[in-house]
Amino acid sequence: MFQSIANTIQSHRNFFLALAVLGCFTFSPQAIAQEDEQDLGTEVVNVVKPYTPAISDAFKVKQTPVLNTDGSTKKKPVSYQIFSVPVASTFTPAKGKAAGVKKIKAPKSWDNYATLGFGSNTTILAELFSNFEISRTENAGLYFRHNSSQRGIDNLITENKYYDTRIDGAYYSRQRDMSYGFEAGLENQIYNWYGSPFNMDNQEGTREFEDDLNQNYLSGYIGANIAIDDSYFKEAAATIRYMSDGFSSSEINMRVQPEFEFPVSDLNFKVLGDVDYLTGKFEEDILGGEGPTYNFLNTGLSPSLTYIDNDLTANLGVTGYVSLDLNGDETSLNIYPNVNASYNLVDEIVVVYAGLEGGLHQNSYYQFKNENPFVSPTQQIKPTSTLYEGFGGLKGKLSSTIAYNLRGAYSNTNDQVLFVSNDYSPKAGITQPYQNANSFYAVYDNIKTLNVFGELQIEVSENFAIGGQVKFNSYSLDVQEEAWNLPNLDASFFTRFNITEKLYGGGSIFYVGERKSQRSINGIIANSETRTLDSYLDLNANLGYRVSDRLAVFAKGSNLIGKNYDKWLEYPVQGIQVLGGATYKFDW
Repeated sequence: MFQSIANTIQSHRNFFLALAVLGCFTFSPQAIAQEDEQDLGTEVVNVVKPYTPAISDAFKVKQTPVLNTDGSTKKKPVSYQIFSVPVASTFTPAKGKAAGVKKIKAPKSWDNYATLGFGSNTTILAELFSNFEISRTENAGLYFRHNSSQRGIDNLITENKYYDTRIDGAYYSRQRDMSYGFEAGLENQIYNWYGSPFNMDNQEGTREFEDDLNQNYLSGYIGANIAIDDSYFKEAAATIRYMSDGFSSSEINMRVQPEFEFPVSDLNFKVLGDVDYLTGKFEEDILGGEGPTYNFLNTGLSPSLTYIDNDLTANLGVTGYVSLDLNGDETSLNIYPNVNASYNLVDEIVVVYAGLEGGLHQNSYYQFKNENPFVSPTQQIKPTSTLYEGFGGLKGKLSSTIAYNLRGAYSNTNDQVLFVSNDYSPKAGITQPYQNANSFYAVYDNIKTLNVFGELQIEVSENFAIGGQVKFNSYSLDVQEEAWNLPNLDASFFTRFNITEKLYGGGSIFYVGERKSQRSINGIIANSETRTLDSYLDLNANLGYRVSDRLAVFAKGSNLIGKNYDKWLEYPVQGIQVLGGATYKFDW
């Protein structure tokens, strides 16, 4: 390698020599400084022999040096001893103790309570609820309620009292893979047909009913339900209900509703069943002739597929019913849509939902008296078919304390129930207390309804909440002139609050808009003028005080505005009603 470098330098010696001479003249400071001051002249240089460079031999340094340790200093051995002296001490360290967690005392829960209250118009309110824990998996319950009032409406020559008494019992068992229960109950209700537009003293044959205008409803039911885990058969419920009244009317309703569920890939396939049998009879019609009878068997099946994703829940299904009118030997098959979906648009703040649904509903005498206790025992009973109801809206939470729901819907219903007032017919003769234009009859019509609904709830804190809802309805009918006794606008508002730990209360306001009403004979509209029932506002309030964990006293006020508005045609309600009482909680 070194010989190669030497040969390279030898071959370019003249070039390196010239370069060195040029560098001396170019970078010498003195030469530059004196360039303009003096003439250096010329000089002749004689070269004796060419330059021959020589490279000395290189010596490699050894990586591991050899150390001469002859002069190293040797370490001297060190010997030592530890002298241990016992030290007396009276110090005893304390044992470690975990920091305690402050416990919040859980409120005492009671299995039973009893309520008793008395008020104006000789109002009596009594309630008793009792729960019995038979074992760790079995419970039984008992519930009793009585509410009654005497008169309370001015300028009436007849009684306007009412009684409502019911008792219910239940048994439930929860096993490892299933649960089941049984229920039974009895209810007795007494109402007066006091809403006659005529002075009974001036109507021939009506005086004898002045003190005997009562309608007495008696109903009872037994039911059972079962739910099974990890099975295609999920649950089922069955109920048998019997009802009669003071005029030899009777009705039996039996219903079974099973539910099946099958997983299909990422979907949930559900099948709902419904078997509904209703039979009943009335002794007379409104004119005193032979009363109507009814006998229906409705069998329905509703399969559906449910898809659930992070923000989307969708249900796609259909509902089919076969309806048999066993008295009229008529059979109908009805198919209804069952589609709905919801999408979480903005993290539960805005949830969009929509759907198209329909179904068959079997009307009954029991349902009629719950909706309007002043119906006559002369009804024509048949089912109502909602061909479709399309709806959509927004719901969600604006914050942790504010929830809302806005909904719009349009429905098409065949044979929807409307109540009209039975007219007075002196030609037929007055033989029953409900024939003095003081009872109601159900008529049916095909109705298209546009509905707009809004709801808002504000949970300000655990001690204060307020909310309300508003509904607007617009009706289009085929036969009837008006949607009798149905308001176009109704609204309700409520509040509840805790003033102190012991003092609490609440209030509610109900508003119902104007309604149209008419009289008829067996559903045939009479020539009398259509009546308009005024809108009304009903204000209610309650206040309670917890004397102890067991005892609380309360006061309630109803219809505090005091107006005897008509809820039904010729049926004014009681004015201001005040009720006071106490509730006591206990264990057996």
